[in-house]
Amino acid sequence: MADVSNLLNRIDAEFTALDQKIKKSQTEQVEAYREIQKQLDAFAKVLDDLRELWRPRLEALAKRFGDRVKVTPRLTPSSREATFEFQSSLARIQLKFSAYTDRDVSKLILAYDLVIIPVLMQFEGHSETACPLNAIDKEALTRWIDDRIVGFVRTYLSLHENDYYLKEHMVEDPVVGVRFPKYAAAATLQQKGQTYYFISEETRQEYEKQQAKISK
Repeated sequence: MADVSNLLNRIDAEFTALDQKIKKSQTEQVEAYREIQKQLDAFAKVLDDLRELWRPRLEALAKRFGDRVKVTPRLTPSSREATFEFQSSLARIQLKFSAYTDRDVSKLILAYDLVIIPVLMQFEGHSETACPLNAIDKEALTRWIDDRIVGFVRTYLSLHENDYYLKEHMVEDPVVGVRFPKYAAAATLQQKGQTYYFISEETRQEYEKQQAKISK
């Protein structure tokens, strides 16, 4: 019978080589994981440092809208988010500011996302800016956030003046015959199951006077 010891040695060498390859890969993966964790820790410190930059600005936005907005924060090891949901009879409006990092954990990325449904006008739905984690430009990030907030406010106000959105929400003051958005009514009056809208308390009172004369 032919000697197969050499063949067995070669087979064992293949298994040994595979084991070594697996161990090397595991070691590299563990090292890569540890390095990513270090970078994520550094990224978290950057986010904490920038909190004083974006937090008062987002709070100012929420304060200006008061009860008309609901804010939901979301925190993960690699991101921060603040979602604003605005109450409006004209459309569903959702605004989100995000701070996250890239796959290599080498950059800070800020993103702005605005959703308005239905879409009846043009607006900036997405914008983002990025900078290296080791070279954060606070002034540039501040300008970017401020510009996005002002841009959103401009969009929000434009929506509430847009004929397409207001088409089903226009009313007419019965005294002066002026048409205006229902939400802008200064006074209303319920009469015989119907709601009347007025541009001022003065025109509402005048309407009641007129109705009183008619009913005599």
